[in-house]
Amino acid sequence: MGDASHVALIRGINVGGRNPVPMARLREVLAARGVPARTYIQSGNVLLESPGLEEAGVELLVEDVLRDRFDVDTVVVGVGAARLRAAVDDAPAGFGTEPDVYHSDVAFLRAGVDAEAALAAFGIREGVDSGWAGKGVVYFRRLSAERTRSRMSSVVGTPAYRDMTIRSWATTTRLVGMLDEA
Repeated sequence: MGDASHVALIRGINVGGRNPVPMARLREVLAARGVPARTYIQSGNVLLESPGLEEAGVELLVEDVLRDRFDVDTVVVGVGAARLRAAVDDAPAGFGTEPDVYHSDVAFLRAGVDAEAALAAFGIREGVDSGWAGKGVVYFRRLSAERTRSRMSSVVGTPAYRDMTIRSWATTTRLVGMLDEA
């Protein structure tokens, strides 16, 4: 596979036996559609060689494949390679550098979604949670010792959640590393 131009971040597959999607089969189906792909772990991180597609086109393609071939209807957020790299490069100072103290996550937003409005949906709890709006992303950090008091999960019940998917900082930086390995 050549350089990946996009990452498709698929929400809610292969979790607790729900929405099973074998990654090897997903790669085969995408390749048959002319889009070579690599995957990272089982939770829906797909690096695609799709230079002719915009982010929204990647979302439609992968959502269509999931529905047609795997009977799974879920959210896919297409992220261009440049936007993924910028999410890491433009992170708030110190974000993700203290994994023993904080759980750090990045919410990737569909194109056109306002990051400030998405951040408001997270419900920050003073002394536990911190959040920042970025370019097409929301950075969210919670104090590990107090994570059961975090309000991060409150975003799931909001309309804003329809247009995002969340990845750990470790997964986010690993995906950028995989882009660089190509």
